[in-house]
Amino acid sequence: MYLKPPSFLCATEEDIRFLLAAQVHVGSLNCDNKMLQYVWRRRIDGVYIIHIGKTWQKLVLAARVIAAVKDANDVCAISAQSYGHRAVLKYAAHTGAQAVAGRFTPGSFTKYFMPSFREPRLIITTDPRSDHQAIREAAYVNIPVIGFCDIDTP
Repeated sequence: MYLKPPSFLCATEEDIRFLLAAQVHVGSLNCDNKMLQYVWRRRIDGVYIIHIGKTWQKLVLAARVIAAVKDANDVCAISAQSYGHRAVLKYAAHTGAQAVAGRFTPGSFTKYFMPSFREPRLIITTDPRSDHQAIREAAYVNIPVIGFCDIDTP
């Protein structure tokens, strides 16, 4: 039996327009084998196009996970890439979350005697490839991770 999701979880036409205007659907020329399930098609010039419906489903899932964290200070947004610094800092400023813009200090989640030690309940990364150290440490201490991936991310 198929249960219809609540109306506030379904994408409206305006939501789809915003996603298309932000060019969320444009991938890259390379595609990882594990990300093929999120590809809608390939353009003539070779660029992969991401499926907007699946993107919306994953965004709603991520939003529900973030909303489940009671204290906003228990969320840590991380970006080692320069294009994600502003987004991470703005997210932290508006929600009260912790931000790591720039180089992630190894041991920040595992070594309690370090001055940069943190104990977040959720980690958000802008690029799992460049934020691999934070993801690896989060796996050591069982912290869930939300990673914004591109088509070529393994």
